[in-house]
Amino acid sequence: QLFAHWEAVASTHRVSLPRDMAGPIAQMTRHGRLREPVPYATLARRDKSEEEAYEERQYPAGKWACVTMGEAMYEQSISLSFMKLMRYICKENSGGCYLGMTVPVLNEIHLTKEGTELAREVLTAFYLPAAFQQNPPIPMDPEIQIMERAPLRVITRVFYGMTTEETILREISLFWELLGSTDTVLRETYIVAVYENPSIPQRRNEIWFIRRA
Repeated sequence: QLFAHWEAVASTHRVSLPRDMAGPIAQMTRHGRLREPVPYATLARRDKSEEEAYEERQYPAGKWACVTMGEAMYEQSISLSFMKLMRYICKENSGGCYLGMTVPVLNEIHLTKEGTELAREVLTAFYLPAAFQQNPPIPMDPEIQIMERAPLRVITRVFYGMTTEETILREISLFWELLGSTDTVLRETYIVAVYENPSIPQRRNEIWFIRRA
């Protein structure tokens, strides 16, 4: 029943769910409420109204498990990447153990030169729990890379619901309207931060604008 539910969710992302995902799905469902937040410090907050609220944060350097995919659709890339990461989190690692879940999972995206659509390649990144930061288990899947990512300073804004290319482009556009003209953030690279699993219809996400170094 659980597998059938996730199969239906996967089909909305135009991907099929392999049978070997049954184990990881059951394991993540069992541990669903235990989610370690990625550490950060809030630098500034603006909340004149909920519609216009955003905040600036600093994330420290840390080790992330990363997968890059370049499928025809954004949803396909992130779904296939996350399936790989789920297998890694649920025992397909050199320790043979369940690593535990951290939130948010990040999807780093790039706009095409015209700025009207997303480039195909999307990097999906899972922050390794504190217990594994010093000595990360090695992934069995060669497409998963353990990367030390530099500190990151971002301006973030919450949005809810599905994350499709269309909704992401709309959120980027709305955020630019709120911020106005500024050269302090990147214009070609953004991050979509995902806090809840894809089966939740009105799930919480954030769009992150990256501060220039």
